[in-house]
Amino acid sequence: MRSLVDFIRILLHNILPKNRIGDKIYAFINFVFIHRRFPTNKMIFNDVIYRLKISDEMLDPLRIFVTDKEYGKIYIKSLVGEEFIVPTLKIFQKYEELIDYNFPSECCIKPTHLSGEFILKVQDTKINYEKIKKWFSMNYYYRSREANYKFLKPKVIVETLVFNDSNIRDYRIFCYKGKAKLILVDCMPKHSSQTHRRSFYDPKWNQLNIKLKVKDSETLPKPSNLEQMISITEKICSNFDFIRVDIFTDGTKCFVGEITNIHANASNKFIPLSGSGEKTASETIFN
Repeated sequence: MRSLVDFIRILLHNILPKNRIGDKIYAFINFVFIHRRFPTNKMIFNDVIYRLKISDEMLDPLRIFVTDKEYGKIYIKSLVGEEFIVPTLKIFQKYEELIDYNFPSECCIKPTHLSGEFILKVQDTKINYEKIKKWFSMNYYYRSREANYKFLKPKVIVETLVFNDSNIRDYRIFCYKGKAKLILVDCMPKHSSQTHRRSFYDPKWNQLNIKLKVKDSETLPKPSNLEQMISITEKICSNFDFIRVDIFTDGTKCFVGEITNIHANASNKFIPLSGSGEKTASETIFN
């Protein structure tokens, strides 16, 4: 049954016109398939993100600008300073330009125009050049129908590996009306044998009873520079109604990873589906 549903979604995605009308039809069908209900006008976590996705606000030049991981750094620098930006080592406009590039022994390689794609190079591991080559022919809009990605130029950026660690925590801070409201800590495992963990906190670092599809959570110590992280975030989010700012920290220094307009494509499934998780997230963000 699941494979049939996925097949239908892919079919509709391919046959619907690649314009705002087609985007809205696909977003509606995708929402219903995933959440098993119709989207509403209520201030519910995924419903708010869904409404943002189908709105003309996603064609706002500033939202498009910060979606590009190269240009997003320009925006961040203008508001909080260069010291909070992950250092850029190189930017490639074409695949042919990077073939002979001498990559550092440790670095992060990612496309500026896609979402969720990256390569962590550590200890002189071999680089998957075929994967990088595919990035240059991909448009994330055609996968997600997030209009802010539609006109981005394919590029690949090489960054330093922050804190020389490939297994760091990603602090994803959800902002509403210029204020940091909810913090999702994503602990992506370095090895496949390790467990992917996520946990939620309010800005005062009270852990919240929220679980997503990734069931495992853990209680984490409050970062000693949490107040600085929130201050930086609120400067960055000041020009947006709803946005997510991703930050890396070692407890002393912090770097802004990127800015995310549409969290998880409005597809995050809370566990249990009818439980208090989405209600808690909604109340924390929108109250």
